[in-house]
Amino acid sequence: MASTGAYGSWPSPIDAALAASHDGRPEYLGTVGAEVWWTAPRPAEGGRRALIRGRADGTEESVLPEPWNVRSRVIEYGGHPWAAADRADGGPLVVFVHFPDQRLYAVEPDRPGSAPRPLTPLSPVGDGLRWADLRIHPERGEVWGVLEEFTGPRPTDVRRVIAAVPLDGSAADHRGAVRELCDDRRRFVTGPRLSPDGRHAAWIAWDHPAMPWDGTEVMLADVTEHGTFAGVRSVPGGPDESVCQVEWAPDGSLLLLTDADGWWAPHRVDADRLSAGAPADPDRPAGPAARRAFGTPLCPGREEEFGGPLWKIGLQWCHPLENGLIAVIHGTGTTALGILDPKSGEVADAVGPWTEWAPALAVQGDRVIGVAASPRSGYEIVELDTRTGHTRVVGAAHTDPVDPAHYPEPEARVFTGPDGREIHAHIHPPSHPEWTAPEGELPPYVVWAHGGPTSRAPLVLDLEIAYFTSRGIGVAEVNYGGSTGYGREYRDRLRGQWGVVDVEDCAAVARALAAEGAADPDRIAVRGGSAGGWTTAASLIANDVYACGTILYPVLDPESWATDETHDFESRYLDSLLGPAGEFLDRYRTRSPLLHADRVTAPFLLLQGLDDVICPPAQSERFLARVAGRGIPHAYLAFEGESHGFRRAETMIRALEAELALYARTFGVPRTDVPPLELTS
Repeated sequence: MASTGAYGSWPSPIDAALAASHDGRPEYLGTVGAEVWWTAPRPAEGGRRALIRGRADGTEESVLPEPWNVRSRVIEYGGHPWAAADRADGGPLVVFVHFPDQRLYAVEPDRPGSAPRPLTPLSPVGDGLRWADLRIHPERGEVWGVLEEFTGPRPTDVRRVIAAVPLDGSAADHRGAVRELCDDRRRFVTGPRLSPDGRHAAWIAWDHPAMPWDGTEVMLADVTEHGTFAGVRSVPGGPDESVCQVEWAPDGSLLLLTDADGWWAPHRVDADRLSAGAPADPDRPAGPAARRAFGTPLCPGREEEFGGPLWKIGLQWCHPLENGLIAVIHGTGTTALGILDPKSGEVADAVGPWTEWAPALAVQGDRVIGVAASPRSGYEIVELDTRTGHTRVVGAAHTDPVDPAHYPEPEARVFTGPDGREIHAHIHPPSHPEWTAPEGELPPYVVWAHGGPTSRAPLVLDLEIAYFTSRGIGVAEVNYGGSTGYGREYRDRLRGQWGVVDVEDCAAVARALAAEGAADPDRIAVRGGSAGGWTTAASLIANDVYACGTILYPVLDPESWATDETHDFESRYLDSLLGPAGEFLDRYRTRSPLLHADRVTAPFLLLQGLDDVICPPAQSERFLARVAGRGIPHAYLAFEGESHGFRRAETMIRALEAELALYARTFGVPRTDVPPLELTS
């Protein structure tokens, strides 16, 4: 018989340490011989990323011991940080980015006594030369990828090019030994993809003020016998068209994931259209009409996404197979792994419980390997045998750390917002196998606003969510207008409307849950990190829906953030979210949480990494100074050694327990399993 206790007071086996130990997911898949390799989070090891090899016998091992940290800082969010190739005498040669100094290192893990040796020099300017989206070219004795180089003291004093680094280590002390393969006229580039015959290279480029989900160019070059680029040109497109991935098919055609028709979808440009070598016609009409005229859609009419936002360099939503078929990740709201027949446009989906496939794919013969999760399982490495249709877990297998009866049973829902617009959300009601609430009591809820804001909340098992729901506190993840996964029109709702649409949509979901009797209207909180931190702070200022809020590493001062208080990648992001500051300064000031901190009336918790260069602590500190002395209970926790997003186990434990302590105090629920949160006013 179930015990009875107030919502929020239930005991739970999911403590903060358990949730922290399962934070993060495998990333950056690749195949090395018959093995599958990936990077994995290690919260208990200082938050490093380990490079893992999955051996053919099913065992897994770290390629590099502590403190090696395989993670790139290109555009701060990083990119594919490793590459491998088989040596002529057997065994792999691995090149990787080491996070602390951002140098490239080479190691031969199967050779006794082999230790990582540097391939690139340290830079006297900025935070070092940075690298991402790597490919090894053994025949040339080089590794190719994206080079990010700082040229001055400001965060926007930076250039990016495609470059080649010798594998013999001759560039370890000499920047001049690095070969640049393209110019830096485009501010942002991805790594090059070589055609099957090695004669052509393709990559993606874009410039400020566009973000990669606003508009990108596909660049082409001929690769000379000396390994240089010639005849650089662009595939026709437009400033309002986003291509998020390019790949070469075995027949020499170029595959593009473009949103020309309103959804990221695969298009093909035949080899004969590419071989002419002519630059783009400046008189050709730009935009979707140009793309439809130049490339052929492979599955027209499907209103679903086959791509996503390029927040990291080297993400993969599609991968061609040798037989001409194409592995694709696709869906609306949730995603599936499918095999696309480009001749018929048919897509056959892999069978399994997974509802989310991360943008990471590897192919080896007839095998497709991806990273997938579901509402009942965390992210794991999954293999699809395209001959048989059989799927199996081949790495990072999910195991239940507690009885899965303690997991929430989420529901994907569509709510109605202002002007009748649709709002997508995932609702995680409180649940516990052994506890229930007194009859008539309504549960408290926390509305989660995701970061980005050009991103989305996936429908997967998250032990941070289960940490709350198993204690009797519901969670509502809101994919507010501006989120990805629902087409370009939904994504563009936030243009000029940041701080309005996101705030309204979150509030609409909260009010709807209260109106239908699913949530206690007096005990609803809001929380979010990064852009979600902005939405949380703006929500506490804009309305009285919420009893309290948790703000993590937020944007709080858009006027300063748009000038010199963030990194280069997002330094013009507000041009689309709010409008250019020179024209719309009133928006920046009207919606600024900093300038309107006096309107906050609800208690809040502010969490900040002191090494954050994306949302720096200076903004949080100015916000706190404006709140001080106004009688609003609040707490501020700042963490040394943490940047944008927490990675260390001890940080995540402290932050999660502090968040629960805030809700317990605000909702009037006694708890003794977390330290009390000291609030000042």
